[in-house]
Amino acid sequence: MEGNRKFCVIGYPLGHTMSPPIHLRLFKLSGDDSVEYGVREVPPEELSKTAEELFQTMAGFNVTIPHKLGIMESLSALDETARRYGAVNVVDCKTKTGYNTDVIGFTRAVEAIGGDLKGRVLLLGCGGAGRMMAIETAFSGGTLTIAVRESDLPAAGELKQEIGEKVPGAQVNITTLDAISGEYDLLCNATPVGMYPHEENCPVGPEVVARCGRVFDAVYNPFETKLIQTAHELHKPAAGGMAMLVWQAVAAHEIWDNAQYALEDIDELIRDMGKQVQEKFR
Repeated sequence: MEGNRKFCVIGYPLGHTMSPPIHLRLFKLSGDDSVEYGVREVPPEELSKTAEELFQTMAGFNVTIPHKLGIMESLSALDETARRYGAVNVVDCKTKTGYNTDVIGFTRAVEAIGGDLKGRVLLLGCGGAGRMMAIETAFSGGTLTIAVRESDLPAAGELKQEIGEKVPGAQVNITTLDAISGEYDLLCNATPVGMYPHEENCPVGPEVVARCGRVFDAVYNPFETKLIQTAHELHKPAAGGMAMLVWQAVAAHEIWDNAQYALEDIDELIRDMGKQVQEKFR
């Protein structure tokens, strides 16, 4: 590999980001210790000018809030993942192509606990990451139940309509969080409930978790949320948001360098980054 290559993450503001330690570790696992990985705070009004500079000076970069949509105007091409979700979080500067590896991080985190999106999926929440999880479930052929607060029922209805347009015939049901019934193969939490500093909270009770085969929680701080702890107590395979964060980064390295990693190395990285989050961001 070339020496002294440069990468970075752009966003605004960028206070708590785990991108540098995750990506530098992945480069090291690939045998490349010479890479630089920085953090660039880019105000929205400077995005276009900064993007042109990055194309000239970087090998690739990551994109986070609020630029996942705006960056698309500066790119030459979009991967199918970026077109499907209307958002970009990885850019390859050689080709000026944008990708969405958030969805890859999600599906691989689910696969790592032996799950998939083809069965009965219970999704808690419908905004941000929840929208991506819902759409991907529909594309995978799963039967989706979206559970939200009563005040979010209109938003859930809009998401159901969007899914119907993207995936005709998709099976989507809507309920409220306090009226969840039935059994599910996979429970996905896309709400912030249980996030630090409110880690004692759980989006659903143990009686709901008991009726689900596997559990994925998008929250990554704390490393083990109350929901994940409840799943483990009930002997359910479960993964948290750090798994998604690391796996989406792995996908970026596959794009940039065609990199490959041993599963045990990624598992160790997920655990180590979970410890770092709890040490640094508290």
